[in-house]
Amino acid sequence: MLHPEKLAILVAGGPAPGINSVVGAATIRAQVEDIDVIGILDGFQWIMQGDIDHVMPLTTEKVSRIHFRGGSHIGISRANPTLDPEQLENAIVSLLRLDVTQLITIGGDDTAYSALKLEQKAEGRIRIVHVPKTIDNDLDLPAHVDTFGYQTARHHGVEIIKNLMVDANTTSRWYFVIAMGRKAGHLALGIGKAAGATLTLVPEEFAGHRIRLRMVVDTLAGAIIKRLSYDRRDGVAVLAEGLVLGIDRRDLAGIDDIERDAHGNVRIAEVNIGELLKEQVRQRLRAFGLRTTIVAKNIGYELRCADPIPYDMDYTRDLGYCAARYLIGGGNAAVISIQGGAFVPIPFDQIVDTDTSRPRVRLVDIHSARYRIARRYMIRLRRDDFEDAHEIARFAETCGVSLEEFRQEFEYVVEHEQPPLVLDLDRGFIAG
Repeated sequence: MLHPEKLAILVAGGPAPGINSVVGAATIRAQVEDIDVIGILDGFQWIMQGDIDHVMPLTTEKVSRIHFRGGSHIGISRANPTLDPEQLENAIVSLLRLDVTQLITIGGDDTAYSALKLEQKAEGRIRIVHVPKTIDNDLDLPAHVDTFGYQTARHHGVEIIKNLMVDANTTSRWYFVIAMGRKAGHLALGIGKAAGATLTLVPEEFAGHRIRLRMVVDTLAGAIIKRLSYDRRDGVAVLAEGLVLGIDRRDLAGIDDIERDAHGNVRIAEVNIGELLKEQVRQRLRAFGLRTTIVAKNIGYELRCADPIPYDMDYTRDLGYCAARYLIGGGNAAVISIQGGAFVPIPFDQIVDTDTSRPRVRLVDIHSARYRIARRYMIRLRRDDFEDAHEIARFAETCGVSLEEFRQEFEYVVEHEQPPLVLDLDRGFIAG
């Protein structure tokens, strides 16, 4: 006897604006086909324990207006069913007991991996697709395709930075603002560039070598010195939280004792990188007789559950519709994407890194015009500063040291700076 089709929707990882829009659109599309829909509450937390009581029937009436709001109508968690084969089996059996024939997972790279392993374990008994969600914008989609929630998070982040820039100018202080982005600096760069922050630091600019804390400290101290030399005592630096994961462990005593989540990721909030950098930069400046007020501020939790802006509401309704429609049509084992206004399913096996067997992470391309234009607008020490004797004299005078002493102290921070873009009238911007 064939069971009637039933669609389940599950959200895992961290919140991102637009979750409810995906849930609502997928539910409505399935209901049009007379398919029952249930929400699996709190991610994998309960079903991986064999508990099938934490579910919510979803209907058009219940979800028709939830797309306006942030958060997750069906809850969320970081519970990871892939750590234990028994829990992965429990999750499959729980879904089968609930008569689920199709599953939509909504989440980031860790949830994508869980969806992939779940689909393999299901062996065709349940068709599964994944909708990519993360304000970090780091899932390996084509370069021009954002993950949902990123644009809303950037929008609200820019509003915060805009106010901090006014406060910094009014009170003659610096802000070190830590933006979310565990593995990639997309959100920090997007916020910093759009807001016109003084400078933005992302881990990708240090790629290829271990980040020493001194390098980050001197980059920030150098920016402050440069501003002071032009009689500006204020500034806002946007820093990607993922910097802390790249800093040499010798410079971060006790990092190995930091709490980790269910996916093995360091809980970055446990490492107060903003306060650490504030104190280190203040000490560095004091060595030159310079004093400045620095305030460290984390932004992230304010962004994750914000109501989505119209862009993300529109985008996520398309994603939810396509996810449900693809499953209803017999589709399986794919990441749902919208590319150039068209629905493009990406097979699970195409998102996996063959070396790690996990979904690939999209990093900021520091060779791109987008990044290098942002870099040119930042106020920080640059290679051409050290080629200009007048500029170096100005900075050295601010620090009360000789030109050669200033070079010895700070010139190394521009060692890995990308060359400026060169405009070719036929080919556009090319590497210098």
